[in-house]
Amino acid sequence: MLRICEARRGSGAVPWPSTLLVAVLVLVGTGFAAKGQDREQLDAIGRVLLLLGPALLLLRNRWPVVSVFGTAATTLLYLGAGYPYGPAFVPLAVAVFAAVVSGHRHAAWWALGGFWTGSLLLAHWLYRYLPPSGDQGAPWGQEVAFAAWIAAVLAAAELVRLRGEALARARVERARAENRRADEERLRIARELHDVLAHSISVINVQAGVGLALLDSDPEQARTALTTIKAASKEALGEVRQVLDRLRTPGAAPRAPVPGLDRLPELAEQAASAGLKVTVTREGKAEPLPPGTDLAAFRIVQEALTNVVRHSGSRAARVGIVRIRGRLVLRIDDDGPATGSDAGGSGNGLAGMRERAAALGGTIDACERSDGGFRVVADLPVRSPGDDAIEREAR
Repeated sequence: MLRICEARRGSGAVPWPSTLLVAVLVLVGTGFAAKGQDREQLDAIGRVLLLLGPALLLLRNRWPVVSVFGTAATTLLYLGAGYPYGPAFVPLAVAVFAAVVSGHRHAAWWALGGFWTGSLLLAHWLYRYLPPSGDQGAPWGQEVAFAAWIAAVLAAAELVRLRGEALARARVERARAENRRADEERLRIARELHDVLAHSISVINVQAGVGLALLDSDPEQARTALTTIKAASKEALGEVRQVLDRLRTPGAAPRAPVPGLDRLPELAEQAASAGLKVTVTREGKAEPLPPGTDLAAFRIVQEALTNVVRHSGSRAARVGIVRIRGRLVLRIDDDGPATGSDAGGSGNGLAGMRERAAALGGTIDACERSDGGFRVVADLPVRSPGDDAIEREAR
């Protein structure tokens, strides 16, 4: 069970102002209420008993159970001594309220039940043996009003307790949601940086090997490899800077366009500089894609080609883009065979592709073909104004 006001109890804060207000209300109110009552005069002992209830309220934040049982016993002792009725019940109501709200419901119910039982005994059986002398038994009708007062106190306390627990749960849920958003954002950043860097660094790795191998025998080809390294590193730095700019300015629009499938020719050129020939085919109606889908599609193709450069002996890859109403299907094939080398990769490429597809409600299927090649198929849902128009016409 959620415990409300736990922090206040743990801090040991003493509620002086509210307790002082209750004490003044009880003393002054009982003094006025005593006029016209055929009860014992309110003497020093009576006033001490009246003040003992508010004094016990000082414990209600730290020890609510002690406060509620002590207040119930003090109030019952005050009534048994024959002193005037009045707001002497207020401290008990406050103690019950505090106990219920702080989570000690059963203690509050037992204390209030014990007090009610004791008051019934005093009012209907024990009154003839207690002051004031000649007192008459209380009418049973007043017990209805007393029961209504008890029910009202308990109901109000329960409502406040439930409200407090709901607020506490809401705070916990907000904290969990913020943690989830932070985790998702970290994953998104890690995935974006991986996709941005993996392809360019793979190209740089391949070209660095070529340059070292040809440095003495073919300086001109080595120069070409170094030029490719320079271009690839510049491209990687630009994309990393774009990601970092988006991180530093949350909520602001990116300073450069988000990569999409329209940049496939650049991607093919980069792959060609690493010795991989990329052929792109398109089917279906060409319509603009939502930015999130366009970026995910580009990164999936980019990662798939990076894996070909790293892990495949094939020097050719085929990228198929099929636009079906409501879906975008990407297929990336190479003829293999697998080289068995990780080429410095992190091993998170396929996981990152699956995460991107799953974030859009799509799927990724990656498998080795029977002829030794490798195939990656991405099936992404996509909505566009053209799709909506077709559906409206069909209706």
